[in-house]
Amino acid sequence: MKRAYNFNAGPSAMPEEVLKEAQAEFLNYQDTGMGIIEMSHRSKEYDAMHQETKALLRELMEIPENYEILFIQGGGSTQFMMTAANFLKKKAAYVNTGVWAKKAMAEAKFFGEAYEAASSADRNHCYIPQEFDIQPDTDYVHLTANNTIYGTEYPDFPKFDIPVICDMSSDILSRRVNVSDFDLIYAGAQKNLGPAGVVIVIVKKEFLAAARTELPTMLKYSTFAEKDSLYNTPPVFAIYMVNKTLHWIKNQGGVDAVAANNQAKASLIYDVIDNSNGFYKGHADKAYRSLMNITFNLATPELEKDFIEKGKAAGFIGINGHRSVGGCRASTYNAVPMEACAALAEFMKQYQKEHE
Repeated sequence: MKRAYNFNAGPSAMPEEVLKEAQAEFLNYQDTGMGIIEMSHRSKEYDAMHQETKALLRELMEIPENYEILFIQGGGSTQFMMTAANFLKKKAAYVNTGVWAKKAMAEAKFFGEAYEAASSADRNHCYIPQEFDIQPDTDYVHLTANNTIYGTEYPDFPKFDIPVICDMSSDILSRRVNVSDFDLIYAGAQKNLGPAGVVIVIVKKEFLAAARTELPTMLKYSTFAEKDSLYNTPPVFAIYMVNKTLHWIKNQGGVDAVAANNQAKASLIYDVIDNSNGFYKGHADKAYRSLMNITFNLATPELEKDFIEKGKAAGFIGINGHRSVGGCRASTYNAVPMEACAALAEFMKQYQKEHE
């Protein structure tokens, strides 16, 4: 079987060796005679894997000991709600860099005042704002690290004098970040860490201690922290796949090695765009280009449709832009191999030759 060139935006490509390892263990995990998805989450075998997953995250991201690592269900969209439910007491600042940032702010308004501290909407979110209006009595500022729909990413994170919450769903572990600069980080696994089904939450203990307590049990971060994410049945298989993926990242040489590879992969495609004499037009300003989601347009929607159809016929999956903005997009997450990016770059060059 020939593997597809998978550029899906999420759920997205996973390392082939991780898939093969899971396949080999699917019926018999560590000689238990059961697959991991069949055994109790209270078993010693599951507990060992659970603890190892946290330890690998702490090692690879250099997470300080004064941070909790939580595994939560519900996707990033539930975190839009949970972050505000726990920490919005007076007002919260949101940096509007696209659809997901706007959705996070909309959920926050159920719990208090949420306002835009900055926005890139004036230019259809092709850049990252660098100036922020933080009002008095603001409980936290919320950032979206990487904007999958528009193909923008913070090259460096701004500093604030108030707590910072960051959605890193689509670029976590794609590059080095200083965890200490954030009070809470959350990330859905289905881009860089594993399959859909689990969200990683990394939260400073001091920040967590200041959270609201008058909430339903499953909306409180403290529930997950106090019970080691085992208050209820966790998303066992998703955590197991995150574990496998973290081992894979470590075996690649860690975050810095993965980041260098991501830079090289993205450059292959961006170079084609930049040298196409306008045949391909990148959406994001160069200073804010994402290494995870490469967004571009052709001259007409009809040409874009043809490009996507011919690309699919050639084995390139998921190169259509998000339904809300159209155009084209190649998501080059950690597990997308260099060969896939090189193949797409060559396809783009050939397509241009045939259609100029």
